Amino acid sequence: MAEEKAATTPATTALRWIALVIAVAMSLYHMYVAGFGPPEALIFRGTHLLFALTLVFMLYPFRREGSVLWRALDALLLVAGWGVVLHIFLNYEYYTNRIIYIDELTAWDKFYSVVSVLVVLEATRRVIGWALPLTAICFLAYALQSHVALPVLMEQIYFSTEGIFGATLGVSASYVMLFVLFGAFMEKSGTGQLFMDFALSITGRYAGGPGKVAVVSSSMFGTVSGSAVANVMVDGPITIPLMKRTGFRPPFAAAVEAVASTGGQLMPPIMGSAAFVMAEFLVVPYARVAMWALVPALLYYLAVFFAVHFEAKRYKLAGVPASELPRFAAVMVQRGHLFTPIMIVLFGLIAGYSAPLCALAGALACLPIALMRKTTRAGIRWRTVIDALDEGARNTLAVAMACACAGIVIACVTITGLGIVFTQMVVALSQDSLLLALILSAMAAIVLGMGMPTTPAYIMMVALLVPAVIKLGAPAPAAHMFAFYFAILSAITPPVALAIFAAAGLAKANMWESGFAAMRAAAPAYIVPFMFVYEPRLLLIVQDWSADWAYVLWSVASASIGVIALAGGLFGWLLSLASMWHRTVLVAGALCLIKPGLYTDMVGLALLAVVLSAQFVGRWRMAEAKV
Repeated sequence: MAEEKAATTPATTALRWIALVIAVAMSLYHMYVAGFGPPEALIFRGTHLLFALTLVFMLYPFRREGSVLWRALDALLLVAGWGVVLHIFLNYEYYTNRIIYIDELTAWDKFYSVVSVLVVLEATRRVIGWALPLTAICFLAYALQSHVALPVLMEQIYFSTEGIFGATLGVSASYVMLFVLFGAFMEKSGTGQLFMDFALSITGRYAGGPGKVAVVSSSMFGTVSGSAVANVMVDGPITIPLMKRTGFRPPFAAAVEAVASTGGQLMPPIMGSAAFVMAEFLVVPYARVAMWALVPALLYYLAVFFAVHFEAKRYKLAGVPASELPRFAAVMVQRGHLFTPIMIVLFGLIAGYSAPLCALAGALACLPIALMRKTTRAGIRWRTVIDALDEGARNTLAVAMACACAGIVIACVTITGLGIVFTQMVVALSQDSLLLALILSAMAAIVLGMGMPTTPAYIMMVALLVPAVIKLGAPAPAAHMFAFYFAILSAITPPVALAIFAAAGLAKANMWESGFAAMRAAAPAYIVPFMFVYEPRLLLIVQDWSADWAYVLWSVASASIGVIALAGGLFGWLLSLASMWHRTVLVAGALCLIKPGLYTDMVGLALLAVVLSAQFVGRWRMAEAKV
């Protein structure tokens, strides 16, 4: 974290102050918009991009100790970024009244359309690396190779609402910025310590307690941070050494933290930024997306929790001594009121208020609520507000540039008809089989997500592969959730797994061992998405609750038992040490239970009963032998 902070700190004091003022202004502007309503979409998105480009070229210089020449290059790119946005602002009437593809482009239009691509690619590279810019360049090359005229392509990218200034950038401006700000205010108010103490007090003393603490605390913090890597870097320095101290193997400790941190993007009420993009694509309230994610997220964390439990039982790992743990009552009395901002957001979403307004209300409540009690007001000053505003803006830059760059990809896909080509290709390769199409889509999502944030990976999935899955019979919400889940799982799936890199570094563990341990701990997460495509009621998508509520409850209960059984089979423990045939039967029974359906559930329960009976008999015989 110290290295990252240094990388985003301007070299001179004057630049540091200018960057701070711009970051604070960016946060205040978006808070004002959330409270009083946004201007026209193009103005709002352009202003968001203008702030983001300014901060990127100030905080991420081409070379840290660069010469005057490199600094001049940064300044030139900054001026070019301003020119790209101001050209539209200053010619707004012309921009909105011209007929795209019909009216001739002026020389300045052509110039700034080319510059816009170069500036966005370079800014994105500086913030998140080469993966997404190279992908965008490949799509640009494909568009040109497809005989799309350069002026037409530039119009699509710069002048249409399906390019840089498209809906994806709008999601970053409207939703992501406010929820990132909310997370920054939560952190500054001391809520991170509340999450850690809360988890320690309820799980720390039990078998594998530190691992269970990582699962609980990371799920809670991840739901407001929205970033797997950021979550690892906040929780990992505390939970990973604690796990290693109580006997967990370093690769497993890294895996648990990475998997638990990654799941935060799946966990309502506040999920990752791609969830807001999904709500925009499907034209549904964000609260509905959160409702769809609820059961799969609970199954995800149930599986990870029991993976930790069974690993601890197998290797006889104890919890943390009670004398070293905070007491639950004391935690709730001293810090429990810090849960209030999350409750404000949750109840606001349920009541039907807009997500940005709920995030704004939650952010504004954080510090006043922390100041209410002596136990939580220490260290909170006026500077804390400035730091939260500054941090919120900085933490938004990666998503803002990813969304702008993803707009270039979407423009190329739209102008070339590549989405239709991909749909036809997937349908042909899968031979009209939905299952094969889902497998191809899952593999593509993991590949697209290698080294890339979840949001652009999900956006490309929607542009290229989701239409094929829908065409083969999957409900649209289930198809989008499928793409969303696998884009997230790329963070823990080798060979490129960003959350694993971060956690393995903290644990001083081998990356490959940690990656495969993470896949084993999160195994149900690779299975559940297939199941909810075939049975959307696992997403709580129900036509008639009065008729289907019992079936939904049964499906959730059987799937929950299934993920526990799967963890038992993969980690070799249920009630006692599991032999190879126990593990095989448990895995088979788990797959039957996770798949919705009365007959498969009966088979799964029967197989689980066989293993339970065998282990009961084995324990009884061992007890008899001791007597």
